[in-house]
Amino acid sequence: MGMPRIGKVFGAVNVGSFRISAMIMGLSETGEMIVLGSGHRASQGIKRGYVTDMAAATYAIRDAVERAEKNAGASISSVWIGCAGAGLGSQVAKVEIDIGGRRIEEEDIEHLLVAARESIQPDGRMVLHAQPAHYTLDGAHGVANPKGLHAERLGVDIHVMLADGAPVRNLIEAVQNAHLDVEAVVAAPIAAGYSCLTPEERELGTALIEIGGEVTNVSLYAGGMLLGLKAIPFGSADITDAIASSFGVRRFQAERLKCVAGSAIASPTDHREMIPVNGPGDGGDDTAAGGGEANRIPRAELVSVVTEQLARLTDEVGKALKAMGFSGSRGSQVVLTGGGAELAGIAEFAQSALGRPVRIGKPPALRGLPEAHSTAGFATLAGLCLYAADDPIDIRSVGPSYQSTMRYTGLGLVNRVARAVRDYF
Repeated sequence: MGMPRIGKVFGAVNVGSFRISAMIMGLSETGEMIVLGSGHRASQGIKRGYVTDMAAATYAIRDAVERAEKNAGASISSVWIGCAGAGLGSQVAKVEIDIGGRRIEEEDIEHLLVAARESIQPDGRMVLHAQPAHYTLDGAHGVANPKGLHAERLGVDIHVMLADGAPVRNLIEAVQNAHLDVEAVVAAPIAAGYSCLTPEERELGTALIEIGGEVTNVSLYAGGMLLGLKAIPFGSADITDAIASSFGVRRFQAERLKCVAGSAIASPTDHREMIPVNGPGDGGDDTAAGGGEANRIPRAELVSVVTEQLARLTDEVGKALKAMGFSGSRGSQVVLTGGGAELAGIAEFAQSALGRPVRIGKPPALRGLPEAHSTAGFATLAGLCLYAADDPIDIRSVGPSYQSTMRYTGLGLVNRVARAVRDYF
């Protein structure tokens, strides 16, 4: 089958602490999303989601984009950026206006969104997203489009994603220095949700845990929107460092050990199975070639180090979920994604530790997506392109066509979040 005609092209860059990846995706005239090219490289100049070396980060971003452009056979001039650090925070706001029982017109919806925009209180932080999740008619939730319906009061639930301004500006500057325009900065949990969660999962209640290299984002979806978010400064690189420290090997050797022989689940044969390690003074790659007997350890020792670190992580994740109200009989699904979710047996370990069903979230089956990029580690990258194609409305772009004179409730963020958690859990 020939390649359909591409109507629009989207570029995305996910700036992580372990790798920087880029993807070029096209939207065909038939509405199909097609991956034209993708590429990645080791991260530089990024620490726990923050830019720490502008020149190194710029070089790595440019290199990743050029690899994607080479694979796509096309160049891009602008990109959507994924942001996993920068002190991300999530809030939910409720705004209402009086309708008086009449039929809702487009102007009423515009009035409502203008009122919602004016009520946002970022408290000195940068607003990444301010999106209407769904509308309410006289307090009834779940209305996708209220136009043409009758109501006494029309309301909207707004999801506001905040971030620290300086780290986001550093990220934008690093991309701009790589000779790319920035379409928007998208919070990684939002992009990962687009890639990994079905609309039904976002509605019923799901915890999405994105395990990155140095940051783990725990986000809570319910009622079709992101209700809460907590960033944990711990990731798969911390497991690698623990292995390197325990067995006296270099980081790259520890990473290889973790990927090739590491597991989150112990087996009865682990004590008998000897695996090679390579000391920092040794030459060659004994982890691949076999190494000498002096450089072998029981696999059980490696598994013990891995599970000890995972226990720390799942303990923090459990605390974060409990604080966000993720309890009760509803909303029990947990989805793991990110590069750290590729560790063997991690879903089973997390399911036992959290006491909830756990699955691994991967990118959807997209045409042209390489098998190497169909893993959990690239879910956020694919989600960035899907988000860009969807281009959800942001209330900050709604023009103030009118002077807002109607009565509406304030943000009431704490009460709203508490009420939403009670509704869905």
